[in-house]
Amino acid sequence: MLSIGKITEEIIGRSPFLREAMTDDLINISSLARKIKPEIEEALGKEVKEGAIVMAIKRMSPGLYHRLNIKITNIIGELGDFLVRSNLEDFTFENTESLRLKQADLVQLVNSESDIFYTICRGVTETTVICSQSVSPRVENLLINERLKSHTRDLASITVKLPAVNSEVYGIYYYILKHLAWEGLNIVEIVSTANEFTIIVKQDHVDKAFKVLMQLKRGK
Repeated sequence: MLSIGKITEEIIGRSPFLREAMTDDLINISSLARKIKPEIEEALGKEVKEGAIVMAIKRMSPGLYHRLNIKITNIIGELGDFLVRSNLEDFTFENTESLRLKQADLVQLVNSESDIFYTICRGVTETTVICSQSVSPRVENLLINERLKSHTRDLASITVKLPAVNSEVYGIYYYILKHLAWEGLNIVEIVSTANEFTIIVKQDHVDKAFKVLMQLKRGK
């Protein structure tokens, strides 16, 4: 049989962001009760008092998102060292057959240099090359006949080493990106492997981004 409590939990459960905000005490319960009141009344087929909905919300256990936040916080506390690289450039090209054939030359070019940063990400319609400024003229020259879609200079990267269990807990990337967004930091690119997570930001934002990540690691 349907009850106010069951319907309330079902409505709130449809929105992970709402449930997360409730866990962090960021939601005005009375306002939330007024917002979902019409849907609850429609489901029950009768008028419902706002106070009854407020009580139903307060009775909800922290549940999944509370437990998930604890897991994520523990994993964030075990983050490894942060590696920062500056003076990077980002090239994005439209995928073509000629670009595919040049990728071997591109890899050989960047591998011939020591102590540089580079990553090559091939998507469905475009390929992005991020590299140190020291080799960018050679990359640009090699791909001069390709269809360049964007070219961004003055970038920096922060590479975060993740614990191996990161793949078993969902929400870790969201948790990190959420805090960076709250600080008004724009992410230009994201690169990840099984146990590494790299964000690319404008060079003048890297100090602030590094500070946010350090605060997350320290649990502040």
